[in-house]
Order: sequence, then structure tokens, then C-alpha cells
Amino acid sequence: MANYDQNRLHQTRVGARADMSIDQGLRSYMLSVYNYMAGALTLTGLVAYFAFASATVETAQGLGLTGFGEMLYTSPLRWVVMLAPLAFILVLSFGIQKLSLSATQLVFWAFAGVMGLSLSSIFLVYTGQSITTTFFVTAAAFGSLSLYGYTTKRDLTGMGSFLFMGLIGIIIAMVVNIFLQSSALQFAISVLGVLIFAGLTAYDTQRIKGMYYEADSAAVAGKKAVMGALSLYLDFINMFMFLLQFMGNQRS
Repeated sequence: MANYDQNRLHQTRVGARADMSIDQGLRSYMLSVYNYMAGALTLTGLVAYFAFASATVETAQGLGLTGFGEMLYTSPLRWVVMLAPLAFILVLSFGIQKLSLSATQLVFWAFAGVMGLSLSSIFLVYTGQSITTTFFVTAAAFGSLSLYGYTTKRDLTGMGSFLFMGLIGIIIAMVVNIFLQSSALQFAISVLGVLIFAGLTAYDTQRIKGMYYEADSAAVAGKKAVMGALSLYLDFINMFMFLLQFMGNQRS
């Protein structure tokens, strides 16, 4: 009986140490995901701000464009800048198995930089103060939703297909509204966009957490962290852009 109790105690201690090891590994993995995401957002913000500063000049009539600004915002190059982030996403999504960890990281940082160029045009439309305010509101909402996704015991898997269908619906509505130019439809798109990406933030956080596997090699774990960061980064940026349509003060 004593031997049985000692064996049970030994097994309990071993199990506790294993659980602790998994918890520590999971925390390290999620911290890596958030660090990649925060670094990408910082890079995007810096590139966007300095690109705008280099592209514009104050005149008596307001903001004017420099030669770089005309190339970035009015020449055919603007379409390349707008579509380039999508190319990087496709490379990461479909080529992740063939890329090394260092190549994956390089493509990810390049994507974040190109996104900064693409998003720099928002400074032409909205005031810097309203952009900053919207960013911090988005950060607070994102943090709360991601924390919920990480800690909740509820299975959010069922939300995924529903949110994806909603996302497809928004994209279709946005294309339609290019021709209709309806302010009411644009308002509805913005509201639904915020709600959908709020839901995706919680869903993606739980999904990324579920991707963790203790036995993964350093390269595999690293690439999982980069892809997880990409998902959360896109959730943040899209939530920010939809909120900006509500909270942003346009330049006069």
C-alpha cells in the first residue's frame, strides 16, 4: 500500500512538472507571436509616418506633394504599393513549407514595411491626432479580445466559418459600393467590419494557441509564431481601419 501511494505521488509530481513545462513553452510561444506582431505594427507605423512626411510639404494652400509623393500617390506605382502586401501574404500562406525560418521572417518584415507605404495615405485624409486616438482605442479593444480568446474555455471554432462568411460578404459589399457610393452602405460595412474583426481577434488567438505543440522543432515553432502574428496583425489593422471611419477627423 505504501509503495502504491509512493508511485501515485511520483506520477503526480512527474505530471505536474510536464504540465508546467507545457505551460512555460506555451507562454514563450505566445509571447513570440505577440512580439512579432508588435514589431510589425511598429515598423508599419514608422514607415507610414516617414513616407507621408517625405511625400508631403506644407504650402499656403495646405498640403502639397513632393516628387516622391506624386510617385507614391498619383502615379501608376500606387497600384503596386497597394497590391504588394497581398503578394507577400500569398507567399507566406502558400510557400511557408518551403521557406526557411530566416526567409519567413524576412518576408514578414518586408510585408510590414510595404504595408506602411500602403497605409501612409491615411495621413492625407485624417488628422494625425485622430489617427493616434483610433490606434490606442484599437489597441485596447484588441488586447481585451485577444485575452478573452486566450483564456476562455469556450470552443470558438464554430465562430470561424460564420466570421469568414461575414468577411466575404463585406468584401462583396465594398466592391458594390465602389459603384453605388452609398454613405448608408458604407456605414453598415464599417459597423460589420469592426464586429467581424473583433470576433476574429478572439477566434484567431484561440486557434494560434491551439497550434502550439511542445515537440515542434525551433524552426517549425518559429514559423508558426510568424504566421500567428500575421493573422493577429491583419485583425488589428483591419479593425483599426474600420474604426478610423467612425473616429477619424478628416483634414479640412
